[in-house]
Amino acid sequence: MDTSNHSLVLTILGQDRPGLVESLASLVKDHQGNWEESRMCRLGGQFAGIVQITIPDTSLEAWKESIQFLQQSGLQILIAESSVASDNSKSQTAVFEIIGQDQPGIIQNISSALAKHEVNVNELSSECSSAPWSGGPLFKARAEVQIPSDCDISQLRNDLERIAAHLMIDIQFN
Repeated sequence: MDTSNHSLVLTILGQDRPGLVESLASLVKDHQGNWEESRMCRLGGQFAGIVQITIPDTSLEAWKESIQFLQQSGLQILIAESSVASDNSKSQTAVFEIIGQDQPGIIQNISSALAKHEVNVNELSSECSSAPWSGGPLFKARAEVQIPSDCDISQLRNDLERIAAHLMIDIQFN
């Protein structure tokens, strides 16, 4: 008998504690599910995670009931059906890194330029740390983006370079 699976994306937020990931992974396994992909981190003492799983149709309702126990323990869990991935065959992936003195508006300015060129952000990570030479706040970010085939890449580079000059940050675009 062939069973179909539900592909789900979970967004999880809650007070970080040992065993949190294990409790979620156990519920997936206990309901014959599969852990497909995830991104997790600790931010400000909170656990933040995004997980893609597949659960068989026959186990879905029982899994949803079980997940309520984790929610009762203080986790906020948002469940969404996974959509079919877009066709990226007509686009290219690029990576860029940002470094500079921390200041308000860096991500907003960069993301605005990307949106203007219809560039999609696949993954973004950022952090602030103490600059080794001055001790001041140093902003670092790394982004993987999907650039559509009809994007004028030289204009995108110009826009990013203009932002970098205005904010006095360095952007390495690969």
